[in-house]
Amino acid sequence: MTPPLFGKAIPVLASLDLPRTLAFYQTALGFEVHHFAEAGYGIAQRDGTELHFWTCADRHIAENTSCYLRVADIRAVHAELSQRIPSLGEVVQTDWGMDELYVIDPDGNLLKFGQERHAR
Repeated sequence: MTPPLFGKAIPVLASLDLPRTLAFYQTALGFEVHHFAEAGYGIAQRDGTELHFWTCADRHIAENTSCYLRVADIRAVHAELSQRIPSLGEVVQTDWGMDELYVIDPDGNLLKFGQERHAR
């Protein structure tokens, strides 16, 4: 059997203030974070999901960036995050068969959490 050529993809998102960004991912989203201050780089990890961050001075870049995180139970994610993010919206059903939840981080990056509707 030939091993796959590609592994998992890891989004690299812009951060205007790396300590603030990593604090948000840790406190509001429950990620474990690592800050490499001298390199201007950070990593957030949770349940096999990994996000990377680079220091960026242009808010326009972050505000035009998003990443999609597939989750096993969108309702459980909503229940957890709504306790830490009071302004969190409701789970929405898309025309493409996904139930989704949206979070915008302090830098303007859009995080889309999604679960296939038939997977429940």
